[in-house]
Amino acid sequence: MVIVGLTGGSGSGKTMLCEMLAQRGVHVIDADKISRRVVEPGMSALDEIVAFFGDGVLHKDGTLNRRKLGGIVFADPEKLGMLNNITHKYIIEQIRRELAEVREDIVVIDAPALIESGAVDMCDYVVVLVADEDVRIRRIMERDGLSYDEATERIAAQGMDSQYIRYADIVAENSGDAALGVLADDILRKIGGRLASER
Repeated sequence: MVIVGLTGGSGSGKTMLCEMLAQRGVHVIDADKISRRVVEPGMSALDEIVAFFGDGVLHKDGTLNRRKLGGIVFADPEKLGMLNNITHKYIIEQIRRELAEVREDIVVIDAPALIESGAVDMCDYVVVLVADEDVRIRRIMERDGLSYDEATERIAAQGMDSQYIRYADIVAENSGDAALGVLADDILRKIGGRLASER
């Protein structure tokens, strides 16, 4: 089994690319979906979040108010770091469990915080998806219902593309000029070529 880490800034198009890769027989582990599961009511991660940020980050039904928490952490790097310290260990644990059950030849870990969480250490290859900032802002606004200022704040909190690219085996551009299916095929072809050269 080959483990490929897919990362890049918010709005770069990772989710849609993963849909294309899944259609081509790749097993995708979505770290963002895992991050939502580990903060459900009754989970230890949520208890730790409330202990640090207070119960003001909860909805009345006890579920996490992700938008409110996001407004706090994306405006304060130290608080974002604390949130990551709380959640990453639970996300990594679940990724390891899912990897143990994978039977496909190629598995992609789709993780915005691939490097920061340490999940990069599990990967044989790292693919970084990049896109123009104005394209990313538009995508974030449409996807999450955020204002322009909120979208730019989120991008700023994640750092520069160069922070991802220095870990990359493959850098893929996704500003909308190429079809995602073509991009998925190109990535798989490059991975296949690297595997063949290593045998």
